[in-house]
Amino acid sequence: MADMNLAIDPRLIARLSTEFTSLSEHLNVLGRDLETLRDQVVAENTRTTAQPMSNPTPVVSPEAAGATMPPMPGPEAAAAGPAAQGRPGTGPSASRNPWPSAPGIVAGQQIPTVPTGAASAGRPPLGGVRQPVPPGAPGWVQRPTAGWGPAPTGTVAGQPTPWSGAPRPRVGPTLYQPMPALPNQRGRAYARPVRAPWWQREGVISRVLAVAGVGVTLIGVVMLLVLAAQAGFFGPVPRVVAGALFSGVLVFAGTRVYAKAGGRVGGIALAATGIAGGYLDVVATTSIYHWLNPIVGYVLALGIAAGGVALAVQWRAQALAVLTVLGAAVLAPFVTTTLIALLGFLIVLQIAALPVHSVRDWPLLHFARTVPAVLTTLAAVAAVALGLDSDASAPADRWQVLAAAIVIAVAGLAGAVLGTRRRAGDVSASLAFASATLPMLAAPIMFGRTGSIVVSASFAAVPLIVAVLPWLPKIGAALRIPGHLAVVSALAGAFALLEACIGVSRVQTLPLALAVVTLGFLGVAGQQRSRIAGGLGAGYGVLGAVTFVLRADPATLANQTEAEAHLDVSTGLSACALLGVLVVAGWCARRLGLLERESEATTLAVFAGIGGLYTVTALTVSLGVATGSPDGFRAGHGIATVVWMIAATAALLFGLRRLSRAPQRAKVALGAGLLVTSAALAKLFLFDLATLDGLLRAGAFLVVGVLLLVVGTRYARAFADMDARTPTA
Repeated sequence: MADMNLAIDPRLIARLSTEFTSLSEHLNVLGRDLETLRDQVVAENTRTTAQPMSNPTPVVSPEAAGATMPPMPGPEAAAAGPAAQGRPGTGPSASRNPWPSAPGIVAGQQIPTVPTGAASAGRPPLGGVRQPVPPGAPGWVQRPTAGWGPAPTGTVAGQPTPWSGAPRPRVGPTLYQPMPALPNQRGRAYARPVRAPWWQREGVISRVLAVAGVGVTLIGVVMLLVLAAQAGFFGPVPRVVAGALFSGVLVFAGTRVYAKAGGRVGGIALAATGIAGGYLDVVATTSIYHWLNPIVGYVLALGIAAGGVALAVQWRAQALAVLTVLGAAVLAPFVTTTLIALLGFLIVLQIAALPVHSVRDWPLLHFARTVPAVLTTLAAVAAVALGLDSDASAPADRWQVLAAAIVIAVAGLAGAVLGTRRRAGDVSASLAFASATLPMLAAPIMFGRTGSIVVSASFAAVPLIVAVLPWLPKIGAALRIPGHLAVVSALAGAFALLEACIGVSRVQTLPLALAVVTLGFLGVAGQQRSRIAGGLGAGYGVLGAVTFVLRADPATLANQTEAEAHLDVSTGLSACALLGVLVVAGWCARRLGLLERESEATTLAVFAGIGGLYTVTALTVSLGVATGSPDGFRAGHGIATVVWMIAATAALLFGLRRLSRAPQRAKVALGAGLLVTSAALAKLFLFDLATLDGLLRAGAFLVVGVLLLVVGTRYARAFADMDARTPTA
């Protein structure tokens, strides 16, 4: 080890330097050739949009340059060292180096360039060699010393070729052709693409013809199965066998056509026609000829539809699945003889296309599999409720229609969950689920009051639970229910709950039921800070307030006869519930950040005050009437006036106490208190003075007067203290 020479060999260093230099030069040449190829491809693509020049300028060929260029240095030259390669500054042969490492410099001379395409001046042609041209000769172009920027202004074959900064397309081997450019909004130039008319675009006419062919062929299949039977042509067996064979031939032809070049559209159309035709053949066998038990027919139809969807998944063709499902669904009503049987086959289609959403993001399939079943179920519900179909009006068929509505809603929810798990922003899945809930929302009309309440309440629980699941950390993370699906579920559940409220209550108790539901929604909204729940609560609150005002309108409150006829304890309970709604609504609005501005808080306080005074009046009058006393109506109004004055006193005292700490809130409270005081005095002199008598009138005046004295004294003291604390000049 001691005798080993550890010194660095200078020859090894020189050889390594030479090899790296050669590699760098090879990569440099490769990069230039690749960029030249890119420019030629771009020029070829823009040739169709270019316009011919009036004076074409020829391009100088390498032969016209008059000189040949030595070949690129090979391995032998690299092994000979830098001097043998003619590298600049390494020996006497530096002036003959045609491949400098720094672009544009060859022993102090300029590199001539031969333009071969748009923005490719100064680069060697693909597969050729660079030809040296003396400075000033035709074809000589000044090239920048660094970088591969666009070609500068120069001359080509003695003609000026100004450069405008935009790429120039290459037309043919020798001509440049300008491309029309229009300024955009920022002043830059861009080429406006020339788009062919829709009927000339590739694939448009073929798709239209394919869809038309699917429809016409399936209509022919229906005619074979139904119209031929009505006319007495052929027998049942030949018709069914012919339909099955024809469908099988179409599917086989579709697979063969799809495997050929350009056969995707035709293959999809043929396969969709064959699969839908086979499905209709099973429908006819089950419904018209009754050769198959309905359960067996449904299973066989499910297998055919599932096979078509599986083929669509294999081909990655949403059009195949959509055409298959829609073709069978649209023409199935012309094959079946009963509404219940048709409904069953459409539900089979919906279920067969359900698993595809776990592997493919096909939004159109959501509506194709859901809408036909929904429309048919709604028609069945209407037929049962109105007694239009004797076959569907039996009590057993009502439960079958209800079961169909349940299955459609469950399948819609499953499809929505699968679709949104694959793509959270798939709004089409949520909209399809919204349409799938319509039969369940319409189903209660088929039953009496008790049945409708049970159906509505049971259905309302399911979508409301789905809407609440995202708030549960573990379950929400596992299901990954997006916001739009939760919103749709909440709306469906809220509407079903409204149906249950209408069914369970009567005219007198409907405001109470709506107010109770409002309290629930507002409480959840404030707790979870959910604006969706808050909006639903606000909607229920508006409905409750409207029904309450219709029940206890101002004319009823002002007339003793009307009040005794329409007001009772239920009206008083509704008024109490609405007062609670006002309080919870204020708390919920603050939790949701809706009262950050002073103007918003003031507006809410004004409306809440007006609603509170009206509700208090209805409460006291209703309770007075409910006592059954002849003076109950007048006593209720007297108590209402006193309550108004108490509320005004509380608002004034609140504002006076916060006059120095929160001037803005104090001003709002003082203004509201003064307005309520004015309203109480107006009611006292304009209504109570004429309506009340005896002790009730005296008591009302005494209480209101004492409260006015208290408020006036406190008001004067508060401003006196404020003047005393203000420093003098």
